Amino acid sequence: MKSVALVHDYLIQMGGAERVLASLHDIFPDAPVYTSVLRKTNLSSEFLKMDIRTSFLQNWPFMEREFRVYFMLYPLAFSSFDLSQFDVIVSSSSAYAKGIKKRKGQVHVCYCHTPMRFAWRFDDYIARQNLNPLLAKGISLFIPWLKKWDLDTVKNVDYFIANSSFIAERIRSIYKRDSVIIYPPVDLELFKPSTIDKDYFLIISRLSAYKRIDLAIAAFSKLGLPLKIVGIGPDLKRLKNLAGKSVEFLGHLPDEKIKQLYAECRALIFPGEEDFGITPLEAAASGRPTIAYGAGGAKETVIDGKTGILFKEQTEESLSSAIERFQSMKFDKEVLVGHAKKFGAEVFKERFKRFLNENKIL
Repeated sequence: MKSVALVHDYLIQMGGAERVLASLHDIFPDAPVYTSVLRKTNLSSEFLKMDIRTSFLQNWPFMEREFRVYFMLYPLAFSSFDLSQFDVIVSSSSAYAKGIKKRKGQVHVCYCHTPMRFAWRFDDYIARQNLNPLLAKGISLFIPWLKKWDLDTVKNVDYFIANSSFIAERIRSIYKRDSVIIYPPVDLELFKPSTIDKDYFLIISRLSAYKRIDLAIAAFSKLGLPLKIVGIGPDLKRLKNLAGKSVEFLGHLPDEKIKQLYAECRALIFPGEEDFGITPLEAAASGRPTIAYGAGGAKETVIDGKTGILFKEQTEESLSSAIERFQSMKFDKEVLVGHAKKFGAEVFKERFKRFLNENKIL
């Protein structure tokens, strides 16, 4: 049996990328995980059982709160790892992890969540993070170097796997490489349909400006329809100031409560553009449709008219029209659950193992 090492950008919070890593670890339970920095308190319990090995950045000052400040050092952090004893490297990367060094004879498979957004969509990234303009200007001076580094690391990747057709096209455009598409896993065991139908719409999201939750707040406040928002983030104060009486902020909630909210809502609202976006599938697994902005990964996870509604323009008016159209529509819970099953964790693991076998990697 060949030895495997897993590599991940950073382990500082739970998200879709971390769920992918957890599934990869299920495939390779003995594989150590190499990452730049780790915050155990922000991760689910399954990560506590893993052999996680961090870089020299782990104990640097302010790393707990300001891990992005050291962005220029992450390439050095990953190049400092010695993985020469392993036969296969599997990286889970949206930024730096694919920059790991590879010896002759090793095979490197990169599961790419997106080509480095920080470098290749800098203006978009800065808008998402709400950075001070002067700070953003200073950071921009380093972007040409970061792009060059990112392109240089492509030669160390033998196989790219994209998390969606949307990202496969970015990989082709930026890295000039083809990729295989394997959708990320959804925890179907956690989400189940309910016979209880309550009168509220739902958002589950990190509260950052690029998520465009402000559009949903404006639309639901104007329509006077109930909207529950689960999540925390840097945009919370601004969003609260925009909200009318029909909008409720619930903060961070445990999985069991989120499961109940999904199962009893009228629909999930998904107003941002995401590389993939897993929450519409969690909603579908709960038997609930999604009203989503028709761009990015949502075009692959939401079937317009069958598992939800796609609105064409990222505006309050377009979203409001979709909400009003939704009021007269009905969705079949069995169809929704069947759709979600195509994206289950077991499906992900089976497809990943099949890819490895077909390419004789293991």
